[in-house]
Amino acid sequence: MRGDFLIDAEKYKMFLENTVNYKEQFGWIEVICGSMFSGKTEELIRRLKRAQFAKQNVEIFKPAVDIRYDDEMVVSHDANQIRSTPVPAAANIRILADTCDVIGIDEAQFFDDEIVAVCNDLANKGIRVIVAGLDMDFKGNPFGPMPALMATAEYVTKVHAVCTRTGNLAQFSYRKSKKDDLVLLGETEEYEPLSRGAYYKAMLKEKVKDIDVKDSQEVLGKEKKPKKDQK
Repeated sequence: MRGDFLIDAEKYKMFLENTVNYKEQFGWIEVICGSMFSGKTEELIRRLKRAQFAKQNVEIFKPAVDIRYDDEMVVSHDANQIRSTPVPAAANIRILADTCDVIGIDEAQFFDDEIVAVCNDLANKGIRVIVAGLDMDFKGNPFGPMPALMATAEYVTKVHAVCTRTGNLAQFSYRKSKKDDLVLLGETEEYEPLSRGAYYKAMLKEKVKDIDVKDSQEVLGKEKKPKKDQK
């Protein structure tokens, strides 16, 4: 019985429109986070299309740097898409979203830190703000403004991919190329989702590759000269 209740509670988390006190209308922030190929954008599009179906005024934004699939559309890895407005900086969203009921922001990790204040300002004006982004970079570190967005949001949904090596849940985005740039747009040819164990082993293997192992003769050093006989 308790297990059924927990499953129903998990389902309910995906539908967040009914917790409104109409006497005190305020917005809120929803964050959808996870690794690459975990369905973040897919879930963002699903929530935004439901709002559009309800005739709500919806606007979607993405960083201008993200042009992997389309210059203007927000597109998931499964080719689901929704029209968006590319913006160069978070400050632009505050101006463009002022009259909206619901706004969506994709790839939030690529925005500057002002995105946190922008999202909170819009929520305080009564706007529902839905944000999707990577919670960790390829090195396994918290990514950009995502930790602060998760901390100030009312609702945080962490979605998982499936590890390509173990079949377990994956929360890490492993970069297969040797490029060290923090921002590197790519797909399956550049990244793969890994579980904790698989990611740890892959990173350990990379470290071993980088170790400069000297030849045995170099390690031993020069041969010592024989000491002269003392008289």
